[in-house]
Amino acid sequence: MLCLGGTHDGLIDLRGHLGDDVEVVEVGSPVRVVAELSRDDYVAIYCDADHFVGATNVAQLIRNDRLLQELPDGVVMLDSENTILWGNGKLCAWCGKDDVVGENFYRVLGSPEILGPDFCPFHTALSTHKGSASTLRISDNRYYRIHAAPVLEVGQDAPQTLVVTVRDVSEEVLQQQKLAAIHQAGVELADLTTDEIANLSIAERIELLKSNILQCTEDVLQLDVLEIRMLQQESQELIPIMSVGIIPQAAARKLYASTEDNGVTGFVAATGKSYVCEHTAEDPLYIEGSVGARSSLTVPLMLHEQVIGTFNVESPEANSFSESDLQFVEIFARNVAVALNTLELLVAEKASTTAASVEAIHSAVAMPVDDILNDAVKVMERYIGHDADVVERLQGILRNARDIKRVIQKVGQSMAPAVAIPNLDETEARPALAGKRILVVDADETVRLAAHELLERYHCIVETANDANAACSLVRNLGTETSYDVIIADIKLPDMSGFELQCKLNEISGKVPLVLMTGFGYDPDHSIVKARQAGLRSVLYKPFRLDQLISAVEEIVSGDQPPPSFAI
Repeated sequence: MLCLGGTHDGLIDLRGHLGDDVEVVEVGSPVRVVAELSRDDYVAIYCDADHFVGATNVAQLIRNDRLLQELPDGVVMLDSENTILWGNGKLCAWCGKDDVVGENFYRVLGSPEILGPDFCPFHTALSTHKGSASTLRISDNRYYRIHAAPVLEVGQDAPQTLVVTVRDVSEEVLQQQKLAAIHQAGVELADLTTDEIANLSIAERIELLKSNILQCTEDVLQLDVLEIRMLQQESQELIPIMSVGIIPQAAARKLYASTEDNGVTGFVAATGKSYVCEHTAEDPLYIEGSVGARSSLTVPLMLHEQVIGTFNVESPEANSFSESDLQFVEIFARNVAVALNTLELLVAEKASTTAASVEAIHSAVAMPVDDILNDAVKVMERYIGHDADVVERLQGILRNARDIKRVIQKVGQSMAPAVAIPNLDETEARPALAGKRILVVDADETVRLAAHELLERYHCIVETANDANAACSLVRNLGTETSYDVIIADIKLPDMSGFELQCKLNEISGKVPLVLMTGFGYDPDHSIVKARQAGLRSVLYKPFRLDQLISAVEEIVSGDQPPPSFAI
């Protein structure tokens, strides 16, 4: 029998009352009751009235023991020496031990490295009487997040016991590491200079990317088997340009963009959809690529929403690829597609030193990079407020995507003549536009592409979004050190009107330099009138001349624009 005694012990005389056949084990606190129950079997618990409240809590804990056993997180009680008094069994399973009660918490986990933010979480919780948290790294690359809460018992001035929850966060940390690897690989793919590509052959251009792609796939997926094929648009043949770990017969196999008889790669190229082969022996689409492969992940290389190739990785383990693997590989594949296409354009245009090369590069790269920006901000906004590390990595992807555009712009300009503005006299140059950051919001891809081609002639930094919510995300996540100099938006966007977008942007960053584009016609919501009353700078009626757009933007960025007016 367990005895949680008090001031009435002398009156009760429990030992004398029960006789020598009953062993009475005395404990001094309700927490010790739980610890003893985890060690031995008892037929009953006696509780003195002095500890009634504490014993009631213990009884509740005992009744809920099955619930605690089913929790996905570990729960343990520790004393002031970090000795485990009780646990729900999860720690035993993680450590491969039958019992951990009585052992030191840190030693049970193999003396893990404490990564912070609190490097003495248990001491802090006991000394401050407040909860404290940290992350632990185990030698086998497992990560656990712990939270220690002090338990102040009746009659104590300071807590002597902690309730510690232990959560396995290894998968979350792995995702952060994948984001970091994607960010680094993107930086390297974008790090192109004129000297590096000036005299490269096709094979040498592929080698320039090969080491960077390999490094990323090894860091992100811990795999070294991959294949990249480029799609010939006329013949629909998938030409292998890079294969590592693929058997020679498979690398030389002719494949076409077709949903039948061309394996997973042909299916992905034909449909433009990613494909996860969970088990190669059970998937009728799979054709052998590497020796011993049990699963594969294949994603399309997309440019202008058009399939230009495929990116395939394989694993010797079945069911090796998760949903997060698919997401990260798709993001990286966008970078690969842009980099491959950029190198093709740069070498194709190097024979001509006309300024047309600048526009060709911009038109090929601008929209895919904008897609990366939009994808990244959408993912980032889901993590804001939940995981600062993931947000930081995604902010790095945003910076890198913008760097890709800037680096390629510089390389393209270095290939062109001194005057890099096609069909434009020096007297028509607009220096006020150089370096200005402009956001164009329109559901029509041709409008967004035309904005890139026109505004980048004047060395503007152009980004685009296909709806209002994407535009708001870009504005929110642009950074505190810069802002858009002008935002040009269609009056009728898929998710809201131009006036509603103006109100949203005003909430985010104050008054915005907004230009609305609209066609002639009846405006039942009076969006233009409302927008003008809210400070709208200009309205462009479609169809408008390109010089009208340039003039409207120039007036805003130069700061000498008259009161809000219509540019017709």
